[in-house]
Amino acid sequence: MMWLDPTDQRGLFGDQRDESITVTDRSERNVSGVRVLSIHPDIRMDFRNMPFADCSFPLVVFDPPHLVQAGARSWLASKYGRLGADWREDLRAGFAECFRVLRPEGVLIFKWSEVQVPVREVLALTDRKPLFGHPSGKRSGTHWITFMKGGVGDERGT
Repeated sequence: MMWLDPTDQRGLFGDQRDESITVTDRSERNVSGVRVLSIHPDIRMDFRNMPFADCSFPLVVFDPPHLVQAGARSWLASKYGRLGADWREDLRAGFAECFRVLRPEGVLIFKWSEVQVPVREVLALTDRKPLFGHPSGKRSGTHWITFMKGGVGDERGT
């Protein structure tokens, strides 16, 4: 949802889904009452187990699902995905994978919407300390948080 140009070859978009979904959207700006969502990643993958070698990327953007509760045909769940019952372990594994595939001194941009889970609970799932962050959105509920991986010799390894 954040790509300015999805065809830009400098980035690689990964998602576990590859689909087009038609959902009900009764927002006042949508006259038809439906909306089509297309999710077509460059690579299908699971953020908990990425198919890349250690230290592959200088920059990773981690935008995991952030909903714990959502209806089966919910527009938000269709658009952003839904966390499972083991969401804490899933996000913990996701952070570990992001840092594993980052090069030394690489940058991780983490996006989180705290509509259901406070950002502090999610940040507690990694031992890495954020460098800086910024809340945005109508209610300042979406957080953009930047991490920087340690250099060569970082005691946590990859």
